[in-house]
Amino acid sequence: MASIESIRHVIQRASRRLAWPLATLAIVLTALAVYSLGLPPRGHVPGHAVAPTPAGPPWIYGRPDARFTVTEYADLECPYCRAYFPVLKQWIDANPEVNWRWHDLPLPMHDPAATREARLTECAGETGGQAAFWSAVAWIYQHTRGDGQGVPTGMTYRSSTPALQQCMNSTRPDTVIHAEVEEAEHDGIAVTPSLHVLDHRSGKTLLLHGPAQGDLLLSAIDQLVASGKPADANAPSDPVSGAQSVSSTAGQRR
Repeated sequence: MASIESIRHVIQRASRRLAWPLATLAIVLTALAVYSLGLPPRGHVPGHAVAPTPAGPPWIYGRPDARFTVTEYADLECPYCRAYFPVLKQWIDANPEVNWRWHDLPLPMHDPAATREARLTECAGETGGQAAFWSAVAWIYQHTRGDGQGVPTGMTYRSSTPALQQCMNSTRPDTVIHAEVEEAEHDGIAVTPSLHVLDHRSGKTLLLHGPAQGDLLLSAIDQLVASGKPADANAPSDPVSGAQSVSSTAGQRR
């Protein structure tokens, strides 16, 4: 029979073998708990009260009291918008001084699918609030075939409710979408994605065409901040540009 010491030795070796798998499991469970509890995203500053996000529209992602707002003019069938969606979301999460505002701009070349999907997101937001709106946008970008092909036939939105269906049967989402399209046309914006960067403190704005990456967004914000400061009498004038071309690979309204 095995001695007490040999049994103890076997148990100790088994415990060491289990240590790493258990530690890994603990990390995974902790991450899932953080996600399910809805803890603040990366970039949140502990101890700073966050103002409650008002019901939309407009649909805002990030801190509602952020100094800067990036308004994205987007089409849910635009492949460049779809690729840019997670990139901009990650950047907003990392920069709490900036929030993200959605502006519907379904392009005629992508209709009727683009407008149909925009109606769904507007109704998701109307019936479920800000989080439901952004969840619907993410769902569409995950499932659409893009370029006007839309979501596959027979696929229904996972969070469909009687209230959402009632909204879809009304003209309320059309009113919002048409108003935003007319606003974009008035401002001469016909490319998706386009980004309108606003400094709420100074009122200065900057328009970027195309999927601007983080470095360019930060440069735009730096330019807005600099332009909002009192002018140095000895410094040359350098006003903020009203528009800046970022990329030619973007959808254009036709």
